Amino acid sequence: MQQPIDSQSLVARAEELVDLAKKAGATEADAVTVRSRSRSIAVRLGKVESVDASESDDFSLRVFVGNRVASVSANPGFDAATLAERAVAMAKASPEDPYACLADDEDLSRDHPDLGMFDGTDVSSQELTDQALEMEAAALAVNGVTNSGGAGTSASIYGLVLVTSRGFSGSYVGTRFGRGISVVAGEGTSMERDYDGDSAVRYVDLDAAAKLGRTAAERAVRKLNPRQVDTGTGVTVIYDPRVARGVVGHLAGAINGAAIVRKTSFLREMMGQQVLRKGLTILDDPYIVRGPASRPFDGEGVAGSKLVMVEDGMLKAWFLSTSQAKELGLRTNGRGARGGTTVSPTSTNLSLEPGDVSPEDMLKSVRSGFYVTEMIGHGANIVTGEYSRGASGFWIENGELTYPVSEVTLASNLKDMFLSMTPASDIDRTYSVASPTLLIENMTLAGR
Repeated sequence: MQQPIDSQSLVARAEELVDLAKKAGATEADAVTVRSRSRSIAVRLGKVESVDASESDDFSLRVFVGNRVASVSANPGFDAATLAERAVAMAKASPEDPYACLADDEDLSRDHPDLGMFDGTDVSSQELTDQALEMEAAALAVNGVTNSGGAGTSASIYGLVLVTSRGFSGSYVGTRFGRGISVVAGEGTSMERDYDGDSAVRYVDLDAAAKLGRTAAERAVRKLNPRQVDTGTGVTVIYDPRVARGVVGHLAGAINGAAIVRKTSFLREMMGQQVLRKGLTILDDPYIVRGPASRPFDGEGVAGSKLVMVEDGMLKAWFLSTSQAKELGLRTNGRGARGGTTVSPTSTNLSLEPGDVSPEDMLKSVRSGFYVTEMIGHGANIVTGEYSRGASGFWIENGELTYPVSEVTLASNLKDMFLSMTPASDIDRTYSVASPTLLIENMTLAGR
């Protein structure tokens, strides 16, 4: 993929918006321009179902008139002067927000590190098609697979520019390549579905297409003829890494500065206290080379740093952007993210660091329990911590996976889950939230 994004032209456009906003009466302003290009191929049963290509250019301007703030967005072709005047007029009519402001000068990034986020590999549409077909063919060749849910490949490039009236100007370009497949095993009322996929900054780092197809197929076949199990309490549950990420994601939501400000997190009073088992660490690092969520600066131009969110089980930090930090009497830690015309705190490359026990030994340690491979629904309440989600996977007997299980519900409270979980030594850092295999004790399982 060649680099079609001219960052200098985007910088010039953003600088123009900021200058015009100041002339229209803004006391401060910042402008963001985002340009993206993507191509994707979808195939099913050996035939191409869709070939999609998209290009987008998004511009947003945020203006401050004292403590009044307003934001506007536009597509290419807009009149910059009119947009700036409209934004300032909206700000003047807005209520005052004592916490609305640009990032302080001392927090701004001065040196933007090269994080290796761009791969110039030129992947043709034909190659994307061939890879999707290869994935599907490998899956359909596995005995027991009866249908395909489709396979897809994609290649995308994006560029972001941020300019502020305080003199900050920065830009970066990144790429993302992906492969994924879904297959069906069995027939009639005994069909089961499963999937596999991969995503990477560099094309060469993707898992082989045939491997992804075989893995998805083997997973689906293994789930055939599931059983229900009896309802019980005190159940030991092991979360496969692909679902363990969700547990860590619930913790990230509970320590997000926006939730703390709104008082909608069950951990809002837990700073400096034990939230995980002793010895456990959670890190957030925006500077990982080729990391899935790496960035040289945040959505406000603030320099990020590697943060220890939880150390030895103790909660050490919230995710903060400038306004949330100001409201809490703290200082931003460079976790602001632009979402359209707003800035909200978010994690970057978040990871629950692995433990010492291998996933194999962890499994062997469980006499009777449940190994989860897929979750259903969104039953995690960040306000109260109550947790109740549908699940499927395999029953554990004497340290071994025995038969597939479906149509059960797992329930507990997130606070109790966090304090009782044990991480294995494996970890997959492919996605922005990474977790090893997790063992969580004393859960309630609702079955037959």
